[in-house]
Amino acid sequence: MTIAVGDKLPDVKLVKATDAGPEAVQSADYFAGKRVALFSVPGAFTPTCSAKHLPGFVDHAADLKAKGIDEIVGTAVNDPFVMGAWNKASGSGDITMLADGNGDFAEALGLTMDGSAFGLGKRGQRFSMVINDGIVEQLHVEGPGEFKVSSAEYLIEQL
Repeated sequence: MTIAVGDKLPDVKLVKATDAGPEAVQSADYFAGKRVALFSVPGAFTPTCSAKHLPGFVDHAADLKAKGIDEIVGTAVNDPFVMGAWNKASGSGDITMLADGNGDFAEALGLTMDGSAFGLGKRGQRFSMVINDGIVEQLHVEGPGEFKVSSAEYLIEQL
């Protein structure tokens, strides 16, 4: 079952990419008490993710924060080292990367996809959401091969 607006986020372990190395966090604790814009991509360093998705959130970080967003989080079914390297290469200090290395978060949300045809295996779908104190306030899931409703620009329009 796919998570929906009004649902509480599932409590699973994610790994925060930090300069000091990986830091395990529980999603219930991490998203408590703040309003977060979260975007998910099928994979760090992949074409659409690197050329459009992450840059949009980097370019519009101040706009999101002006609309009441406390933190911007990117996630993917990648390890924390890859997520950290991706943020250093294309991101900014305004983006927090949470690695979902085993796909547990994507699976608990009901938002997985099968990327086996491209050698990617099980991945998270492309989506964005606004999480307010652990509750899904907005959810925007892309159709296969699309990039519209999960963009930073679309999210800003919805806030």
